[in-house]
Formats: sequence, C-alpha cells, structure tokens
Amino acid sequence: MQVISLDVDTDRNGLINKKKCDKTSWTWGSYGHGAILLVNCDKDNSESSDVDSTDEMIDISQDLKDMSSMILRTSGPAALFASHKVILHISSSDSDKVGVFHAKVTNSSTQFQHVLGRNKFCYEMEDVGGEKENTFFVEGLRFPDAGFSGFITIGVTLLDCSVKSLPNSPVFTDLVVFRVAPWIMTPNTLEAKEVFVCRVPGNSKFLEQLTDLVKRAQCKLTVCGEDDNRGDRWIQDEMEFGYTEGPNHCFPVVFDSPRNGKLKDFPFKKILGPDFGYVTRESASKSVSGQDAFGNLEVSPPVTVKGKTYPFGRILIGGNILASDGTRMAEILRNFLYAQQIQSPVELCVDWLLVGHVDEFMTFVPAHNRKGFRLLLASPTACYQLFQEKKQQGYGDATMFQGLDNLQDFIDDLLSIDGLLSIDGLLSNEKMKAQNNHVQCCINWNRDILKAQLGLTDQDIIDIPSLFYLKHAKALAFFPAMVNMIVLGKHLGIPKPFGPIIEGKCCLEERVLSLLEPLGLSCTFIDDFASYHQNYGNVHCGTNVRRKPFDLKWWHMKDPLIQEQNLNIPFNLWN
Repeated sequence: MQVISLDVDTDRNGLINKKKCDKTSWTWGSYGHGAILLVNCDKDNSESSDVDSTDEMIDISQDLKDMSSMILRTSGPAALFASHKVILHISSSDSDKVGVFHAKVTNSSTQFQHVLGRNKFCYEMEDVGGEKENTFFVEGLRFPDAGFSGFITIGVTLLDCSVKSLPNSPVFTDLVVFRVAPWIMTPNTLEAKEVFVCRVPGNSKFLEQLTDLVKRAQCKLTVCGEDDNRGDRWIQDEMEFGYTEGPNHCFPVVFDSPRNGKLKDFPFKKILGPDFGYVTRESASKSVSGQDAFGNLEVSPPVTVKGKTYPFGRILIGGNILASDGTRMAEILRNFLYAQQIQSPVELCVDWLLVGHVDEFMTFVPAHNRKGFRLLLASPTACYQLFQEKKQQGYGDATMFQGLDNLQDFIDDLLSIDGLLSIDGLLSNEKMKAQNNHVQCCINWNRDILKAQLGLTDQDIIDIPSLFYLKHAKALAFFPAMVNMIVLGKHLGIPKPFGPIIEGKCCLEERVLSLLEPLGLSCTFIDDFASYHQNYGNVHCGTNVRRKPFDLKWWHMKDPLIQEQNLNIPFNLWN
C-alpha cells in the first residue's frame, strides 16, 4: 500500500503527530489543534550581519530551536515512484513568509538544504521508494501583519508522470497548516528581568539612584553608553520589548520604533543576538510623528470586559482622534499591532499633550486585589485638592522646587504664568487653573475610554496629584509627572516631584506614599528634574524594561478578538 503523509506538531506538545488528524485547520483553546511557527528573527551566529530569517542557511545547530519540524513519510514500491513524482510545495503568496529546509543525512553528517520560500515554490523529492522519512525544518519569515493573517499552508502532491505525451496529473495531495506565533507585549505586572538606560552628560545622579533601585528589585541593569546613544536619552521611545513563543521555544523580541533618533542603531546592533529577536516597521515615506515613538505604546494587565477575557491584556496607543488633520500613530505600526490579534488595541486621545504619549498621564502597578493591578492616572483635581487642604492647615506659603539648581530655563518657560512657586500662588492663579481644568477634561475623556475598554471601575483607578501648563496650546507636566514611573515588581521608581515642603517632607511624595504603600508597593523618588524633566520627559521615558513572558500559552486563548474595537467616546469632554 502506498502512503504519503506530511506530519507536523498539531497537538502543540513539541512532538510530531503520526496519527490521523485534521492538519488543515487551526483552532484556539487548550483543547485546540494546529501547528505553530516561530519567526526566526534572532541572530544565533554572531558573524551574521542580519536576523537569521534573511538567509538561506542553517550554519549553527542552535538555529534549529527557532524552527518547527515537519516529516514527510512515504511508503510504496520503487516501481510506483519511478513513474510518479513527489512534490513539496507552497503558494506564491506564502513564499515571502516561510522558509523550508530539507535535512539530508550523508556520511553521518546532516546538511540543510533550503528548498522552499523566497521564490522557491516547489521541490521535487528524490529517492522516496520503500519506507522513507524525510525531515524538514520550517521557519517563519514575517509576523502577522496587514494582508497576512499568520496562516501558512505547505503541501505534498503525488504526480503521475507515467504517460510522457501528457502533462503530469495529480493523484493525491496532503496539506498542513501553520500559524505564525504573534509578537506579545508584557505589562507592568509581569516580573522585571532587565532594565535599560542611557548614560548621557548630566544624568550621573539619576543613574546612581536608578542603579540602587534596580539592585533592590534584583534585576539586571544594562547601560547604553554615549558611543551607542550619541546623546539620545529617550530609550523608551526607541524600542518596546515583547516576546514570541512556540511549543518548544520562547525568546524575547525587541520591536524597534521608526522614530530613528540617535539611538536608532542600538536595538539592532546591541540587543539582537542569540535567542533575542528583532522586528521593526517603517513606512515607505520614512515620515514619522511623535505618536510613532514607543512612549506612546503601552499594554494593560489581563482584563475582562463584559464577559470577554483578554488574558494578555490590551495594547494602548495614543492618537490625535480630535485633531482636524487626523494625525495618528503610523498606519504601518497600527496594522502590525492589530494583526497580532491577542492584545486587541485601544486608542486613546493624546493630542492635548505637547509630546503626545500615553505614558505622560497613566501607568499600571501591581496590587493584591481581584484584578491584580491598579491604574494610576495623572490628576490636576487631586493636586488642587491636596494644595487646598494644606492651605487650610496654614501652609499656603510652602514653596515648590526647593533645593534645585539651574531653574532659570524652566522658569523662563513659565514667564507667562506668575506666582507658581508657592501653594498660595498656585491656588490663586486663574490662568493655571483654567489650563488644568482643560487637562483634567482630557484625562477624564481617556478615563472613560479606559473604563469602558478595560472593564474598570473607579475603585480600580488611583488619582495621582499632577499639574500641567500649556505651551503652544499643548500640555506639559509642571512638576515631574509621578505617573511616568518605572515599575519593577513591588519597587517603583517615581519621578521626584519637588513639591511644597511641609514639616520637612514633600507633601506630594507623602500623598503618593499614602496611596501606594497600602498596596504593598515600595516607592523610591528619583531626581530626574535636570536630566529628563526639563527636556520634557521623566523616569519612564528614560528607561526600558524587559519582562518575563506570561505563563499562559497564547494558543490556549479561547476566543481572541480579531476585530478593531469601536471607540466609545464619552460626551462630557467639553463640560
């Protein structure tokens, strides 16, 4: 009896499935089936000049970990195969998305021949008579994206070529379907493994304080030197860490933003390596906006919304959804993020901010409650309430920014607003109040979106005292934005606000401690005023964190959301 069978790991247990099963469909869930393919986007050979998926070689055994095995089994008399051909094939539309290598054993050594992908659509097998097993290794070349759902089909066909005067005719075809593993972001609630920061002129004090925090959190610290950063301190904007995973292998993948500042070479040259992947997206026009930096890309912890579970959280991006010009994060970035499917993105409004990033007004911290986290939102209202309370206690003359040097440039930025260094001055300045009323309305807009799209209540949100001022009709943090923090487990690195000193203590710090310490969090206030705040950023903007992947396997999701959510716009923005 003749047998031709193409077999893969449909059970997702790391083993090739030999029993009869449905190899042409792919289903989600812990009882689902279908093979998984990793994008081979790391660089296992240190001598290579690019990611492994760009070549047609397997020159190091470690590269096999990034690939999925596939076995072609053939059985039948040699005479049959003398008049028939066995052809392995893919569609032309998949040729830029998958690569297939044939493992050939000769003289006790194995050679890997690239047989499919990159304009190779079919491969004729040799010496298939008798009982034979041929092993192939399959690599993904692209993550899911616009126009590519992530599904790839590989087939084997038996062709009858016995009649020389007639075209070869197909006798039998066997197909297998792979799904390319997505790129997955990691929220603040996952364990921090490594912290990245730049060393630039003037941030030695910041580095010292951050180093102490990282040691307490028992994380690795990687400092990007001046030769690599060339004066660019905004490492959060340059890249975002995530990971990709299959049944046999999981590795981190850095997503390089298209902002292409002076840090542009760092992710590719210094992070890409063995078991550390790299992906990027750039528009053909090379035109980018502030929304394309990755301070404008965050992800929530796992949430449930109206019965729909998002076990990997939801991606949060900022856009100018109120602006007449319609400026948003670049379409090529949004397409990529939506195509990963499992962290269905939510778009927030950031066109009221001068820099225009979501991390300027929000973050998440772990908490021992039913959701496992709290959302922190910047709140001018909470700040004015605190200052009014202190004024009533007789501390109206307490002043901001004590102990800071070289404040002149910052003060010059605020020449249009007088009397801002004391509690009394801030409370009596109507222009500042009007600006912060506007900012609070914009934050409330986003608060309503977050509540609706993340399934939150007011009890899940903590308002962090914050003040803003307008420059070119856009908002900037007045004092360092405490929500722009780094989260390392229970250890928080919070921008030191330099608030009014009352009885020897900063009243802003004391209020934040009273809000966060009951959650079991340890707060460290880091001086980022001169090195970051005066350059329109804070601690989170100047750091980046690689985190442990989720324990849950992404293919165990029951029903990933694949349609873009409609934005529920609240009606009270202008009230």
